[in-house]
Amino acid sequence: MSSMVFTSAYRLKSLCRLQRIQGHMMSSRAEPDVLLEKVGRAGVITMNRPKVLNALNMNMIRQIYPQLKKWETDNETDLVIIKGTGGKAFCAGGDIRAVTEAGKAGDSLAQDFFHDEYILNNAIGKCRKPYIAIIDGITMGGGVGLSVHGRFRVATEKTLFAMPETAIGLFPDVGGGHFLPRLRGKLGMFLALTGFRLKGRDVQRAGVATHFVESKKIPDLEKELVDLKSPSDADVSRVLVSYQNQSSLESDKPFVLDKHISDIDRLFSSSSVEGIMQNLKADGSEFAKKQAEILSKMSPTSLKITYKQLQAGASLSLQDVLVMEYRLSQACMRGCDFYEGVRAVLVDKDQNPKWNPSKLEEVSDKSIDECFSPLGEKDLTL
Repeated sequence: MSSMVFTSAYRLKSLCRLQRIQGHMMSSRAEPDVLLEKVGRAGVITMNRPKVLNALNMNMIRQIYPQLKKWETDNETDLVIIKGTGGKAFCAGGDIRAVTEAGKAGDSLAQDFFHDEYILNNAIGKCRKPYIAIIDGITMGGGVGLSVHGRFRVATEKTLFAMPETAIGLFPDVGGGHFLPRLRGKLGMFLALTGFRLKGRDVQRAGVATHFVESKKIPDLEKELVDLKSPSDADVSRVLVSYQNQSSLESDKPFVLDKHISDIDRLFSSSSVEGIMQNLKADGSEFAKKQAEILSKMSPTSLKITYKQLQAGASLSLQDVLVMEYRLSQACMRGCDFYEGVRAVLVDKDQNPKWNPSKLEEVSDKSIDECFSPLGEKDLTL
């Protein structure tokens, strides 16, 4: 008898566990990666993967793109707002680990992810309706691509911006070759090579964000934007400026790079990455020493690709930059530094990548030029 009781109790326990697992699967299925909704006459995109800082995956890209195109031609939609959920991040980047695994396995995601992501970046750049990115929290890599090409980018005191790709054997993609060289002086080259992090109001001061609004005022700002009737860019701008004027937080602090801007322009002006390194080592200031130390940890191949990408991108349209960057992304998928960088920074987290080649002077111009070569019928077409 007792064994029967035990068996049925065991069965009941197993059943409960099964229901719990199913319930968990249902609840995770019920939470989509991205929310796409109409609020009044606004299309609202909400990145909804807070546990992974709203990292952008293929599923999200494939949902956002057609919806954005639809809203662009829809007479009932006047503007588009994009934001993140969870309070920590707008979007901390692309789902790099999935891409790495695909690249190693020869899976097509290594092509498809960059291909579809860049098509979305281009659509944001060309969007005919006011596009407002609320970059409240961490905004890096793929998150920058979802915001920086839109007409309005609203930073808050919680914004943390960086393009840290040279540390993982990649380059500042998602149109980095377009917006970075258009920042003042050599600031874009500095941010691209070092992965320097900008916070809060400094994201606007650098020219990455167009406006700064305190985080607590964002819900009111969103409501006011959503209530606008057939707004022009000027109408949206007026609302954003009025909220910016109510936000005095951090306004008394100077731009974090203020005292280094002339140094950056001088030190990061050179016809090669080796030249920049020589400038930094010869300078002898604490700031220059620190930057030389940072650059010495980055992938030498990535640094050279990035330098050439920004030099070329300065005079190209966003579309042409994305075509170039797609070629570069596929070169990185064929190489070894990207996989090693992701291993060292994101997987094993030993922060000790073994780059190959390991020195700048060992990276030949020929190998870099090959990264920029057309891919024939595999090229990105926009």
